[in-house]
Amino acid sequence: MSKKKIRVLIVDDSALIRGVMTELLRQDPDIEVVGSATDPYAARDKIKSLNPDVLTLDVEMPKMDGLTFLQKVMAGHPMPVLMVSSLTESGCETTLRALEFGAVDFITKPKIDVQHGLEELAETITSKVKIAAAATVRKRAPAAANPDRLRELATQSSMIKTTDTIIAIGASTGGTEALKELLEVLPPSVPPIVMTQHMPERFTKTFADRLNDVCQISVKEAEDGDSVIPGQALLAPGNYHMELRRSGARYHVTLNQHPPINRHRPAVDVMFRSVANYAGANSLGVILTGMGNDGAAGMFEMKKAGAFNIAQDEASCVVFGMPKEAIKAGGVDKILPLSDIPAAMLSHLKSIS
Repeated sequence: MSKKKIRVLIVDDSALIRGVMTELLRQDPDIEVVGSATDPYAARDKIKSLNPDVLTLDVEMPKMDGLTFLQKVMAGHPMPVLMVSSLTESGCETTLRALEFGAVDFITKPKIDVQHGLEELAETITSKVKIAAAATVRKRAPAAANPDRLRELATQSSMIKTTDTIIAIGASTGGTEALKELLEVLPPSVPPIVMTQHMPERFTKTFADRLNDVCQISVKEAEDGDSVIPGQALLAPGNYHMELRRSGARYHVTLNQHPPINRHRPAVDVMFRSVANYAGANSLGVILTGMGNDGAAGMFEMKKAGAFNIAQDEASCVVFGMPKEAIKAGGVDKILPLSDIPAAMLSHLKSIS
């Protein structure tokens, strides 16, 4: 019996993009392009008639923009959506909003020499379509702040004495919203945080700025040599690995463009390994939703060095790949729903302070 193919509907007003993406996706034997649409109104009818498994959706389209259409799709007929985004600042901002509204992931649209650029992205595009098809998609509603929970976390945090603990967080597919949910409830007294989210350059700066706007802690895209200080989270910039270093009593980060690890740069494993080497038992690791095994080996090294590690559970993940592999590798102490991770982090920090 032949394996069921992933049925894809391409929604883009550019005939060139529709044609090239169709050609690239059809090269993969596991994927079937069932149709295309030039605007959301045509797409709406084709979703009903073709019942695709995955929708690729251009951010900027005539008649109705992709963001508005995405909200209608997720409200009425939730399905895996992969956004096709430009690398402009407005494109980054709109794409992050799309992830907030329920899109599984995004691919970037080359600005020049479109066909050549998309051919280089062929492996990424087919991989992300497959990840999207396997993702857990839910109706997405903005999470309301829970005052009681915030007060409880603040009380826990107030009991934490000064420590040298470093918190290291890794995430991929679904991670932008998971990181937001985790970080926005952490109090300003939290120990230093370093984090890696699989994301291209330009997007990481926009993402860090968005987090900084909604969090009590400060969040910034890391720069080479940045100090690692309490009440602040540093995000690895796109296309750069980020590593923790220590000079005397001062922690700081370094950036490099060494070859990708697990096909990623930045890679979670690179960051976790450096935390194991330089912070050891004075570290707390968290691995969130994402496809693949990036972070599993590095988290195991953190565990061997004495760190306490938490993995997001399957039910709350968009994709349970990275947490699952970290658990299998033996590097995880606790498996929790995303909503319970902040309290568990603070409880552990209180116990060691």
